[in-house]
Amino acid sequence: MKQLLGLCLLAFALMSFQPPKKKKIIFFGDSITEMAVKYEGYLVKLDSMIQAQGLKDQYELIGSGISGNKVYDLYLRLETDVLEKKPDVVVIYIGVNDIWHKKLNGTGTDFWKFTKFYEALIAKLQAANIQVVLCTPAVIGERTDFSNEMDGDMNFYSNWIRYHATQKKLPLADIRMAFLEYNLANNKQNLDQGILTTDKVHLNQEGARVVAATMWTAIRQLK
Repeated sequence: MKQLLGLCLLAFALMSFQPPKKKKIIFFGDSITEMAVKYEGYLVKLDSMIQAQGLKDQYELIGSGISGNKVYDLYLRLETDVLEKKPDVVVIYIGVNDIWHKKLNGTGTDFWKFTKFYEALIAKLQAANIQVVLCTPAVIGERTDFSNEMDGDMNFYSNWIRYHATQKKLPLADIRMAFLEYNLANNKQNLDQGILTTDKVHLNQEGARVVAATMWTAIRQLK
């Protein structure tokens, strides 16, 4: 009888056991994030980092990047591509096209409009009880003497994201600063590409590693 009772209790315990819920993280961005899920992309690198630390069962990483996206594109697809998936965390990694496309084809995003859409994104995510991690855009050209054509706007927009992260007490992955520091140490010839990018914007393998490591430091700040 005792043996039968023990077996029943064991069966009940097994039936009631629920594995710990993974923290679902959506990475929301443009072509840099679209490429992140491919071979040696930054999400592949990040997944490997998490696995190496024995935390694979704690996180689910989802890439939601579309080439050419700007901040208002993220706002327009927020409901279907993010909110409906009910993530725990969203990493917002946007800004390069908002700046780059102003010069490239006149379809970028003026600063005042960028800030309004960015703030609206955060407000909608927080209203859904989703934690938010902010990222500064990395580079449009890797020269370290601030002679890249769009460094002025890149610094201006990035400074606002830094300020907003501080004001809202949100974790910040300061990817632009990480790239600058890496290039200062490793780009002695002041090249505009080939150190962390393939074309002044999109990541090579080392660039993907730097992005992944910088994001991981910010994500680990979340409670």
